[in-house]
Amino acid sequence: MEQLERTGQSAIAAIKPQHPVFFDPTDLPWLPWVMVGTHFKLLNVDKKSGGFSMLLKVDAGIQAPVHGHLGAVEAFLIEGEFGYEDDRGGVGSYVYEPAGARHEPTSPGGVIMFAVAHGPLVGYNDDGSLAAIVDGRLMHDLAVAGGAAGHLRVVFDD
Repeated sequence: MEQLERTGQSAIAAIKPQHPVFFDPTDLPWLPWVMVGTHFKLLNVDKKSGGFSMLLKVDAGIQAPVHGHLGAVEAFLIEGEFGYEDDRGGVGSYVYEPAGARHEPTSPGGVIMFAVAHGPLVGYNDDGSLAAIVDGRLMHDLAVAGGAAGHLRVVFDD
């Protein structure tokens, strides 16, 4: 495949965004997430899929309950480690969890990751009943309630 070369005028004009596309996530507070010992910074919401992107922080010693993915989830580990029994990742690791995955990850020392959920997450009670559906709308509402949604460009109509 040949590399594209810039030769001056293009038949396709660039379109400047109507609003800033960059922001600094360090300006966002860590907000409590859906289970004790977890915190998030919401980066974006996809209204069409119900997915979202976030920074997720899990405190040391927190055991995640069994949960499932209605869409795939991708993550890049920034600090700490987590995994499933002997399949584990540390700083700089990438993980892809397919839609339909149902698991119970552990992170004894805690973890911070950048995560993209391509659809809602499903939490289960110990008896297997539905505990929660975590989708982009819920994430948006949590960020609004925590005063950390000013950077988001999504509007939900009630």
